[in-house]
Amino acid sequence: MLGPMAGARARQVDWLLVGSALALALLGSLLVWSATRPRLVESGGDPRAFLVRHLMNLAIGLVLGTVAAVVNYRTLRTSAPVVYVASCLGLVTVLLIGSTINGSHSWIVLGGGFQVQPSEFAKVGLVVTVAMLFAERRERDDTRRERDVPLLLALAAVPAGLIMLQPDIGTIMVLAFTLLSVLAVAGVSWRWLVGLVLLGVVVVFAAVHLGVLKEYQLDRFRAFANPQADTQGVGYNTNQARIAIGEGGLTGTGLFHGTQTNGRFVPEQQTDFVFTVAGEELGFVGAGGIILLFGILLWRTLRIAGRSPDLFGRLLAVGIAAWFCFQMFVNIGMTLGITPVTGLPLPFVSYGGSSMFANCIAIGLLINVHRRTASSSSPLVA
Repeated sequence: MLGPMAGARARQVDWLLVGSALALALLGSLLVWSATRPRLVESGGDPRAFLVRHLMNLAIGLVLGTVAAVVNYRTLRTSAPVVYVASCLGLVTVLLIGSTINGSHSWIVLGGGFQVQPSEFAKVGLVVTVAMLFAERRERDDTRRERDVPLLLALAAVPAGLIMLQPDIGTIMVLAFTLLSVLAVAGVSWRWLVGLVLLGVVVVFAAVHLGVLKEYQLDRFRAFANPQADTQGVGYNTNQARIAIGEGGLTGTGLFHGTQTNGRFVPEQQTDFVFTVAGEELGFVGAGGIILLFGILLWRTLRIAGRSPDLFGRLLAVGIAAWFCFQMFVNIGMTLGITPVTGLPLPFVSYGGSSMFANCIAIGLLINVHRRTASSSSPLVA
């Protein structure tokens, strides 16, 4: 009896999903170590300080992800409003007592080198809430109810508005893409989808011309539009990032042996530009391996969505897939010069506690949906 039960429990975990996420996080720890080691050695600090913190963040994230994975599925659905309210309260708190770092008022400093970024948890809150509301309303009425869309947009507008006040354009873009993806999978009319895209274009145009965006944010878009205009000024980050990746060639210079990385030519290399360390020191092979791991992660996420026994699980998994996919594309794209610099971290790889915690919670939610699928198809599992 123990054998079949153990096998049933093992089937409740998508090991490819967990393994790809864990491999990305462990690779990230090496890249973060390489990116921060030269500065710490020069200043006389512990060269492993960021490595230890990254691994601590991963350990805490694994605990949070495990909790998200084992919580009762029905409780997960009914607790969506609590998650939403908590994420909004976190965004309000950061506006009241938060600190401004790199031009964005997005952080709550806890001391001891630790900070919390509530906007990362807003991604989880929005995905869970939208999935729950759509599922609850559609299960009561199978007909398409387009009037659900304004309600969902109103709910999304609250965290989006609070994040805009920071301002954090990158997270706004993630939320918008995630919401649009969930609405598309939920069967919303194409007219709504086209209308929302056009609305987004109007909002961006208005934000630029009404002075909502700060000058450094506009500079990032100018550098993207004309990367060779000021390579020592607004275009410095992306120019150095491309040089670093170009130095790597096919197999890279070797871990800890990147000239651009050791010379600290690329700013924010342990966070926003961590992919440049992979490109320089691990080369095309190592950087391609990271993209392959993301491909496996997204494949398993979409597989979980396709096999979900209910609409809530399907929309939850699709929302997480859209979040990870968009953020990965934008982060890697800005190091290659094909997307503007937005300050989005590379999921699991970049240094940052809040990002790691939110990502691990998302993986836990996916495992929860997978467990529900396995339970509904196996008589051995209650």
